[in-house]
Amino acid sequence: MVSVLTLAWQTIRSRLGGFAGAFIAILCGTALVAACGVLMESGLRAGVPTQRYAAAAVVVGGAQTVRPPGADALSTEQVGEQPSVPVALAGRIAAVPGVRAAVAEQSFPAQVVSRDGQVLAGRESLGHNWDAAVLAPFTLRGGDAPATAGEVVLDADLARRADVGIGGQVRITTRSGTEAVKVSGVVDGTSRQSAVFFTPQRAAELAGRPGQAHAIGVLAEPGVEPAALAERVRAVADGAEVTTGIERSSIEFLDVSQTRTLLLAIAGSFGGFALLVAVFVVASTLALTINQRRREFALLRAVAATPRQIRKLIGTETTLIALVAGVLGSVLGLAVAGGLRDAFAAIGVIPADFGLAISPLPLLAAVLLGLGAARLAAWAAARRPSSIRPVEALGEAAVERRELGRGRLLTGWGLVLAGFGGTLVPLFLRGDIAAATSSMATLVIVIGLAVVGPQVTGLVMRFLVPVLARLWRISGYLAGANGHANARRVAAAVTPLMLAVAFALATFYGPTAMTAAAQQESARSTTADYVLTAPGGVSPEVAAAAGRVPGVAAATPVVRTSVITASTVGDSVEVQRTPAQGLAGGQAGAALELGVDAGRLTDLTGDTVALSRSEADWLDKKLGDEVEFYFGDGVPAKLRLVATYRHDLAFGDFVLPVALAREHIGGRLDDSVLIRRQPGADAGAVGAALNALPYPGLVVAPAAVVAAPEGGERQAQFYLNLVAAGVIVGYLAISVANTLVLTTAQRGREFALLRLVGTTRRQVTRMMRLEALATVGIAVVMGTLVAVIPLALLNIGLRGNPVPAGPPSVYFGIIAGAVLLGMVAIGVATTVALRARPIDAIGLRE
Repeated sequence: MVSVLTLAWQTIRSRLGGFAGAFIAILCGTALVAACGVLMESGLRAGVPTQRYAAAAVVVGGAQTVRPPGADALSTEQVGEQPSVPVALAGRIAAVPGVRAAVAEQSFPAQVVSRDGQVLAGRESLGHNWDAAVLAPFTLRGGDAPATAGEVVLDADLARRADVGIGGQVRITTRSGTEAVKVSGVVDGTSRQSAVFFTPQRAAELAGRPGQAHAIGVLAEPGVEPAALAERVRAVADGAEVTTGIERSSIEFLDVSQTRTLLLAIAGSFGGFALLVAVFVVASTLALTINQRRREFALLRAVAATPRQIRKLIGTETTLIALVAGVLGSVLGLAVAGGLRDAFAAIGVIPADFGLAISPLPLLAAVLLGLGAARLAAWAAARRPSSIRPVEALGEAAVERRELGRGRLLTGWGLVLAGFGGTLVPLFLRGDIAAATSSMATLVIVIGLAVVGPQVTGLVMRFLVPVLARLWRISGYLAGANGHANARRVAAAVTPLMLAVAFALATFYGPTAMTAAAQQESARSTTADYVLTAPGGVSPEVAAAAGRVPGVAAATPVVRTSVITASTVGDSVEVQRTPAQGLAGGQAGAALELGVDAGRLTDLTGDTVALSRSEADWLDKKLGDEVEFYFGDGVPAKLRLVATYRHDLAFGDFVLPVALAREHIGGRLDDSVLIRRQPGADAGAVGAALNALPYPGLVVAPAAVVAAPEGGERQAQFYLNLVAAGVIVGYLAISVANTLVLTTAQRGREFALLRLVGTTRRQVTRMMRLEALATVGIAVVMGTLVAVIPLALLNIGLRGNPVPAGPPSVYFGIIAGAVLLGMVAIGVATTVALRARPIDAIGLRE
């Protein structure tokens, strides 16, 4: 063992340039994996400090996740709406030993109207019951607590922005409308939200959830540990969520709880893909490095080195490199994790104040995973040099082996065919499953082409040789001959560049196809003339008031929400959250065309539901059947199916009665109201009357296109994909530059020989430029074809148009970046390699 270790260390010291490529690949790969590990741990342990419940030792709220019967521990889904908890639970908790008080807190939208009649913009503004102020605690800076329904306490920031003092009058808008109240006092506020305090009775009325509360804050007796108290409270909580410490913020802020789930999902999928790419890149780099040492391994085999010894030497070298690169990469991963968190916050995917949880565990895991990936790559790369027979060793070292093994060919082309088969799925299925399958098919095709890369590049170079020789007689002939004779070297450079191009195109243009299809269907389905919106939501009274405006034929309230479904696939239960919306069934047809193909929307009242045709078929439901699912706040539902429709991209898979949808969203507010004019009604007069409705902040706009229910989530997911793709493409770019520089720098003796036999420096430089152009051209064309074929089929299936949706400038930008990267990397390496005098370079060892 010592002798192999010594030999491995001496080899690394004498070939630092050759091992630099593997070192960089492992360093960057480990950094990505470590960053994903930090994000995953943050999803489990991190959050934001609680604000409204700072004085509460324990906070009890509604269950934050849904786990259907029969589902395993991993088959859960985060709620999409704020769950509630029974107010009566506070009485049972108050009787628990160690509890000083248990206070139920109401929380609902309550916005201050400025003197000019506009709703104060800025932070989210919520109303609460005054007795819950003790949970922060909120202390009065002046004035008194609200004593009547006509009095409120404002936080200092709201009072300042509304320009109102203690004793002054201010207008507050809630789900019940707008009312003028007296400011009885002012308290210090919080950094995340604005607060308006009402009397307990008035707060319960405005919240609109009889017998329910947002949360219950538990104040502990002196000396009682929160963890021990939480265990006692959990025994009487009847399945409610019981939290302490930083976990309390997940009850206070719905976005914190959702962020944790999102980070776990991001870290899992992104980390797995990053590890796959890392193995791929490290294997490619190691194979290239080992291929350049053919003479060395040939000599070792000729002097009786066994295959096991060759593999052991390569494995030991790789382990030494991986350990050093892994430790440095894991530390670098901390910076990458911070950068990803900032990027996610900048695009609005996670809260800006969401912190990261840092511990040694993700870093250690990243080092071990990086080491495992490197050893796996080394095993794959060492198979060829360790398996050749000694009598063939020296002869084969002189010329690069060009043919591929039968197993490799079958595997590679099998993956290519399977990938192209997967691209046909969008022709038969719609929605997110079609987009996901298309992206996965692209990845499978790229992997398959990487496996058979030398064969593909060899075939392409065979056609390019006469073209290059005809255009540039000497340099072109040399470039073509080099590429054809060294197909493995060209393939090693083409593969990561092709992967970068295909991955970037699929990541950008895949989501744009879904977005364009949803917008296209929404435009066809919207028959309304106006849409009414307001900051924070629209009061349910607005739809009724708008319906009374002269010239209005129908006013349809719309509630955006989500539902959670559970389906049995084999022996497992799959749980997923899907967008839904609430509509007034009797008026929905006047403003929206859902493409109803069975039943009637006018029956959408009470405990009923309408499903998309695809969802009804998936659930095997017919009209009159009961449909079981969970509302967005986690409450179980069992509704009767009254209609099915075809326009699922525009309206999602579930449509609920608007009154039922309101009951299961936190604010009990509508998202918008769609207005349809009466035939012949004056558009100007109707618009003016709608603008004159006495609801502060109400915005009247043309309803040319009503966004699909999942439009906001889809846009956030699109930006999230761009960030993730940017990191992966950045890693691939480093790999591409690394590979190109490595393959070029090792050709110093070849350049010297060409110059000694009469080739000029200019001709060598032109030869390398042509090789670079051929390499980049092959990668760009193959990467484009690999991405464009699945994208074209996806767009045909979703939109009926094969042209990918999205700006073409992005495509040209990706191609320009790939070309620039390839040309610069090879150009710089060539310039450095040509600096040495030919007579000196020819004497250097290989």
